[in-house]
Amino acid sequence: MKHCNDKKSYQRDYPTISICGLDCGLCPSFYTEGISRCPGCCGQDFFNKHPSCSIITCCIYKHGCDICCDCKDFPCNRYEHTGEVDSFITYRNVIKNFNYIKKYGLKKYIEEQNPRMELLKKMLENYNDGRSKSFFCIACTLLSIDMLDRSFIIAVKKTGEQHITDIKAKAKLLKGILKKAAESENVELKLRKSKN
Repeated sequence: MKHCNDKKSYQRDYPTISICGLDCGLCPSFYTEGISRCPGCCGQDFFNKHPSCSIITCCIYKHGCDICCDCKDFPCNRYEHTGEVDSFITYRNVIKNFNYIKKYGLKKYIEEQNPRMELLKKMLENYNDGRSKSFFCIACTLLSIDMLDRSFIIAVKKTGEQHITDIKAKAKLLKGILKKAAESENVELKLRKSKN
């Protein structure tokens, strides 16, 4: 990537993974309807919604990189406590994401992320009661893809067998299945509180 000075026209090829390593494609804001929808990191119209970001400024404009793990200074002090607390969506996978990208490349990472995004879309289309989006996003970020796939298949089977059509009942069923899956993988499906 070349150094870029035109902030308003800059767009990344892969906005579903942020420059700082978050899974934008698994974030609730990415699936919001209307003008408040986030297009992903440096996606179309991103800078009209997020006019400033110190990480973007540092990575793209100062160091000429498309993602922090490509920077010669990575890991810098920005990542010193990564994984200890959460913001809007989990930060627990940032270093893991970066390690994968460093080893296999950004394109391969996106290929691995796409099935998670597809499962999340199906969950949101068929099981979201209006209150479960963040939970499904966290589950799709933290659980293994095999466990997510298996959990979704079980939910589809059970809703069909039990003739469950009520969206609240469907959401409760899938959430219960995902919670059991998380227990089996020793994963906590909730945001960690800030230490402040």
